[in-house]
Amino acid sequence: MNRFVLALALTLAAPLASAQIVVGQTSGFTGAAAAGVKENTDGARLYFDFINAGGGVNGQKIELVSLDDKFDPKLAAENAKKLITDHNVVALFMNRGTPHTQAIKPLLEQYKVPLVAPSTGAMVLHNPVNPWIFNVRAPYQREAEKAVEHLVSTGVSRIAVVHADDSFGADCATGALRGFDKAHMRAAFVLKVDRDKPDFGPVVAGATKLDVQALMMIGSAAAVAEGTRQLRAAGSKATVVTVSNNASGGFIKLMGDNARGTIVSQVFPYERSLSAPIVKEAYDLAMAKGMTEVTPAMLEGYAGAKVLVEGLKRAGPSPSRQKLRDTLETMGRVNIGGLEVNYSPKSHTGLLYADLSIIGPDGKFRR
Repeated sequence: MNRFVLALALTLAAPLASAQIVVGQTSGFTGAAAAGVKENTDGARLYFDFINAGGGVNGQKIELVSLDDKFDPKLAAENAKKLITDHNVVALFMNRGTPHTQAIKPLLEQYKVPLVAPSTGAMVLHNPVNPWIFNVRAPYQREAEKAVEHLVSTGVSRIAVVHADDSFGADCATGALRGFDKAHMRAAFVLKVDRDKPDFGPVVAGATKLDVQALMMIGSAAAVAEGTRQLRAAGSKATVVTVSNNASGGFIKLMGDNARGTIVSQVFPYERSLSAPIVKEAYDLAMAKGMTEVTPAMLEGYAGAKVLVEGLKRAGPSPSRQKLRDTLETMGRVNIGGLEVNYSPKSHTGLLYADLSIIGPDGKFRR
C-alpha cells in the first residue's frame, strides 16, 4: 500500500476537527458553465474533505461555502460581498469566469481578502500583479497561442477564430493572434458573438464559404456545443478547437456526437496518467468516495485546494485574511504533486503548464 493510500485510510478514521476556517466560493452552478463548475468544486472538496478527515489545518476544519451566481458577473459580485461580510470568509476561492473575477476585484482591495485559484486564465489577473489574487492555472493566452502553433505545425493553414464578446474572449483571441503572428500567418477570419445569446449564423457562413480547416471557438461549454452543432449541420468538417474552460466531462456530454476530434487545451497533467503524483492522489481520493473518474476540471479544483491549504498551514492557527495573503505571496516554490507553484511579490501566476488534448471516440480526453 503506497503512503498516500495509507494516509487516506488512517485519516478517514480520524475524528473531525471543529469548523473554524470558512472559505467562500461564488460560481455558476447553474447556467452556461455549470458542468465545469461542478467538476471544479468536486475536485476541491476531495482535498478539503481529506484534510478535514485528518484533523483539519492546524486543528481547524475547513468549511467551503458555495453560492450560485448563475454565471452572471453582477451576481458574482453580490455573492462575493455576502461571503465576505456575512460569512466572514478568510478567502474567496475558485470563482468562475473572467468578467466575474473583474467584478469581484474591487471587493478584494476594499475588504482586504485574498482570492485563490480563480477558474480563469485571463492575463489581466496576472499582469499587472494584483496583490490579492493568487492564480494557480496558466494564462489563457498561453493556451490559445499553443493551440494555433500546433495546428500550423500539422499543416493546417485555414484557421478561423470566434470568441465571446467579453474580456475572456478578447483575452484568448489575443493569444491566438500572437500564434498567427509567430507563424507569419493571418486568421481566415475573427468574429465576436454575444456571450449569453451567441448568433453563430455569420460564423457558420464564413466557415463554409472559406472552407476553413479549423475553427477556434472561445466561449462557454453550452455556446461551443451549440456552435459546433450548427457548424456540422451546415456540412463543415472543420476541426473545432477550444480552451481549458471547457476541459470537463460535462462539456463532452454537451457536445454529444460532435465531441469526437475536438481539440481542447489543458492546464494540468493528463487526468488518467497515474504516474503524475497529483493525479494519483486525486484518483485515490475519488475512488474512495465511489467516483468513477477524475476529469481535468476536477484536477483544477484539486490543485487549487492544495495551494489554499498550503497557504493556510503556513499562516498558522486562526489565520487572518492579511496573514494568508502575506504567506501566499512569500511561499516561493511549492510542489503540489509533481507540479511546482511559485509565488512572489512580482508574480502571482502560480503555474505555466499548458498542453493539448483531443476527444477520442470513447468520449475521453486523449493526450
